[in-house]
Amino acid sequence: MDEMRYMYCTKARRINMSIMITVEFPLQDGKQDDMLASLAEALPDTRAFDGCISVETYAEQDGSSILLVEEWESKAHQEAYLEWRVSTGMLDAIAPLVSADPIFRSYEIRSE
Repeated sequence: MDEMRYMYCTKARRINMSIMITVEFPLQDGKQDDMLASLAEALPDTRAFDGCISVETYAEQDGSSILLVEEWESKAHQEAYLEWRVSTGMLDAIAPLVSADPIFRSYEIRSE
């Protein structure tokens, strides 16, 4: 019974509080592998950051972009993370790999 209560509360918390952020990185030709390597190095810190629930990486088959799908406990957690990430120089480091600014989208999670 305690496990069911935990699953219900966790699901309710996720529905009521968390947000999903997508970040699309349009890439320079031939830079997808370099970007994936940069993300493989950086994402363990992202996953350990306060408020991060999950981060998944998706690579477009033609190599033209990478999509991150992130779930955060709140928008404030994600914003604090982004400020920290900018301060580490990560966005400057990947600038030679991208063909345009990353595209950020924010979604409220409303599924059951």
